Amino acid sequence: MLYRKIPKNGDELSILGFGCMRLPVKEDGKIDEEKATRQVRYAIDHGINYIDTAWPYHMGESELFLGRALAGGYREKVKLATKLPSWTIKNTDDMDRILNSQLERLRTDHIDYYLIHGLVGTLWDKMEKLEVLDFLDRAKADGRIINAGFSFHGSIEDFKQIVDAYPWVFCQIQYNYLDEKNQAGTEGLEYAASKNLGIIVMEPLRGGKLTNPVPPEIQEIWNEAEIKRTPAEWGLRWVWNHPEVTVVLSGMNEEAHIEENLRIADEAYPNSLTEAELQLVKRVEQKYRELMKVGCTGCRYCLPCPSGVDIPGCFEIYDNFSLSGNEREAKLMYAAKPGGIIRGDVPGYASQCVQCGECVEKCPQHLDIPSLLEAVAEKFEGKDHKGWRLIAKKSFGKE
Repeated sequence: MLYRKIPKNGDELSILGFGCMRLPVKEDGKIDEEKATRQVRYAIDHGINYIDTAWPYHMGESELFLGRALAGGYREKVKLATKLPSWTIKNTDDMDRILNSQLERLRTDHIDYYLIHGLVGTLWDKMEKLEVLDFLDRAKADGRIINAGFSFHGSIEDFKQIVDAYPWVFCQIQYNYLDEKNQAGTEGLEYAASKNLGIIVMEPLRGGKLTNPVPPEIQEIWNEAEIKRTPAEWGLRWVWNHPEVTVVLSGMNEEAHIEENLRIADEAYPNSLTEAELQLVKRVEQKYRELMKVGCTGCRYCLPCPSGVDIPGCFEIYDNFSLSGNEREAKLMYAAKPGGIIRGDVPGYASQCVQCGECVEKCPQHLDIPSLLEAVAEKFEGKDHKGWRLIAKKSFGKE
């Protein structure tokens, strides 16, 4: 296992972290505790020392599971990360109540890496007004948390503002070879690194969209490589190739995936991909754009939308669906993300489009955005949409 240092505290973290959002489950949807415990402990025994969870994962069961799985001395072997569900917070008392509950659920007296969860600009403004920074100072002073950070899903402008607002030790961003210009992107990665923040990467394989299934057109490009690697290895190595990255989180729930990821994490040094290999990845990225229903790059030039449509968010979910074919997951995430549930914001659904055309003039990809939004609304806003909103609210702690 390779390790990289957090600049501000010197912690040496395994470059592979264990993400607990997609643990193995039984037929009834509950966590398969025996299997998941075996997997988590095996990963720790083989060098992983960063474990990530959050309040809403697995309908609130992930933290409770980890409290049990890390018994018997495993808690002392890892740096444990969890998150304050910012969209549920109404006052400072909520922050203390939730953190104290998380300590109980995780059976620990401190959280090593504590994040303000899922920030975008509007949610950050709300949390600042609720004095979240004072809360972090208090929680650090009394030892309940050791290092403060945040996870992020907004624009690059908002990202830089949040980075500069507090002496964070680390941040967590979505980053992969399809998201160089999406959300924080490469610009945000480099900006956070310039401020000496440790950088935790989530969704390095876009929730598995870059690995399963792999379109034949994509596999043909991978087959051209001199050194043969799986699509998962290419995706992980591309992220680890960036020296700014500290830890890459993987939602591993199959033994074969754990073994493969551990092997790659023994070899993935920064700046180790050749120029020819980087160009190969670029060709794969371009081919994915061609195959996607929209091909939006997430540049956000189309925003703000006068009608409040979350245009890049709608298109990201539509494109992910075109790659995976997983309609249930797509409908859930459509209700949660453009629906404003995760952000704690007003909905930004595709159906809110009034065909004003402002976005068309701004789009560097020259996409027919209004027509594409019609297709998104038709796909995800059918008769079952209200039901998916209720499921999303429950899943993300809004009920």
